[in-house]
Amino acid sequence: MGPWDEQSLLDRYHSHNDVAARDELIQRYLPLVRRLAKRYSYTSEPLDDLCQVGAMALMKAVDRYQPGRGASFKAYAVPTIVGELRRHFRDTGWAVHIPRALQERARGVGIALNELSARLGRSPTIAEISEWMALPCEDVIEALEARMAYDAKSLEASSRSDEEETEGWIHRLGAEDVRFEQVEYHAVFERTLRAMPARDRMLLHLRFNEDMSQSEIAKQVGFSQMHVSRLLRRAIERLQAVAEA
Repeated sequence: MGPWDEQSLLDRYHSHNDVAARDELIQRYLPLVRRLAKRYSYTSEPLDDLCQVGAMALMKAVDRYQPGRGASFKAYAVPTIVGELRRHFRDTGWAVHIPRALQERARGVGIALNELSARLGRSPTIAEISEWMALPCEDVIEALEARMAYDAKSLEASSRSDEEETEGWIHRLGAEDVRFEQVEYHAVFERTLRAMPARDRMLLHLRFNEDMSQSEIAKQVGFSQMHVSRLLRRAIERLQAVAEA
């Protein structure tokens, strides 16, 4: 579209409220919106969604542009569209909070990765990205790590990137093991058991490890059942006191 066509459409819309001229101007600039949106193709954000954000920004640019200011419409529209795309990522794109300066650097690293990969025919090294962007290697590494924070995967999502149905990441997470608490108790009780008389330890072993009744224990150790019951009760109370301490 030539500058005179563009100016004519802008004049018809702003001076005469010609909505058809506005719509035609927007349609002619949609390819530019798509080119700008493709700058963010390194992210997982769908291109159609980015184009929609850019199209909304284009509409704002058409409505807010003031022909008498001297700048061409394209010079006004491009920063408006890019700014809206960046705002979209800042507000909704990142899975965790990342400082704005680091977000911008991460986007720059993404662009450098695409450019250098196309030129070199392989993935660039950290040093090559550093030289390309005139940044220290540490800053490049930090930006690469920040890019990993952009997209958070659902725990229900497949753990493979292909189309094959697989279990989600959640199935790879460890489950709560109730025996952890038992380990702690065992460590505490073991010290208490070692401090008990050997007779009491033997009675507790027969009762709870061998699952013997009090009468069976009494027959085995040669005590009366009442005496066994009294000894067991005293040992159990001692253990309970330790557990509740």
